Amino acid sequence: MSNGKMKALHYDGPFKVSVKEIDLPKIQHPDDAIIKVTTSCICGSDLHMYEGRTAAEQGLVFGHENMGIITETGPGVTLLKKGDRVVLPFNVADGRCRNCEEGKTAFCTGVNPGFAGGAYGYVAMGPYQGGQAQYLRIPYADFNALTLPPGTEHEADFALLADIFPTGWHGLVLSGFKPGESVAVFGAGPVGLMAAYSGVIRGASKVFVVDQVKERLDAAAKVGCIPINFRDGDPVQQIIDHNGGMVDRAVDAVGYQAVDKSGSKEQPNVVLDQLIMVTRPTGGLGIPGLYVPSDPGAPDAQSGKGQILLSFGKLFEKGLSLGTGQCNVKAYNRYLRDLIISGRAKPSFVVSHELDLDDAPMAYDKFDKRIDGFSKVLLHPNGPLS
Repeated sequence: MSNGKMKALHYDGPFKVSVKEIDLPKIQHPDDAIIKVTTSCICGSDLHMYEGRTAAEQGLVFGHENMGIITETGPGVTLLKKGDRVVLPFNVADGRCRNCEEGKTAFCTGVNPGFAGGAYGYVAMGPYQGGQAQYLRIPYADFNALTLPPGTEHEADFALLADIFPTGWHGLVLSGFKPGESVAVFGAGPVGLMAAYSGVIRGASKVFVVDQVKERLDAAAKVGCIPINFRDGDPVQQIIDHNGGMVDRAVDAVGYQAVDKSGSKEQPNVVLDQLIMVTRPTGGLGIPGLYVPSDPGAPDAQSGKGQILLSFGKLFEKGLSLGTGQCNVKAYNRYLRDLIISGRAKPSFVVSHELDLDDAPMAYDKFDKRIDGFSKVLLHPNGPLS
């Protein structure tokens, strides 16, 4: 890398990514810092771009779940120093706009003109390179970086503070959850498992987890949840029968690529409707699952414009509250970090593989096909941790 170049994962088009050499990042603003990336995760959201289901253009460097060691700081950075170990929220936020001042860092209006919110390595989320690369520039570093204990302990757990652990926790918050209540989580991918695990940590009386993949349902059962396979019958009725009635809260951790009871045909409204039907009157719905205003691969024209048919009459009749949107990671990551350090939380049970950056194209292919157990993949762009 003495030639000013580094390795990074490039999006080359639908179902094609490759590792290429690009220029090392540089300090562009006094508030910037540079990290040597120790871990960057592959997220289910990355698959939306990988599959060509977004407007992502060739050359985009993926990776919005990043942590590493600071190698350089701009003259405006006062809280961080070279050698600090940090994890970054996937949100890029300036800490100065109205939304940031209110703690809504996922909706920063100062980092991505014409759009509320910025992120590393993600389509329409600003000009920020992703961290599936050896080095990464952090804008507004003092505000965005969360410091961690030095060394390599808890690396896999801390890496999940960038997105999925806070996002799962956020799903419960959006639903209005209170300790002692019952929860149904739809989707047992990494975010769904984190939402379910958050329910267990926060004192839910029962946590039901709905999916069709046995390994994912088994993982939910291991952390104390009740698995529900929707291929065995209507999941709403299964939950009601098991619970002796509807649940207090429900979380959608699936999003716009939800599938019908066959397990293969996309039906974007199916999970949203199931949330409405499974939740008791005056209960709450949390929807951290991704929905988009434009979907080139949608099964119908309305869904392609982000217009999804809902049982709104039933939602209104039951007086349900509903919360949506991306996670304001900074609202949670400090506290979840301390739960990890204290031994009260170990979210890395969802990690399936830890690989070198050169293995990323293979990992994307297998994760997308849901084969060989690929679910949550951690990449180590600078080689195995010492």
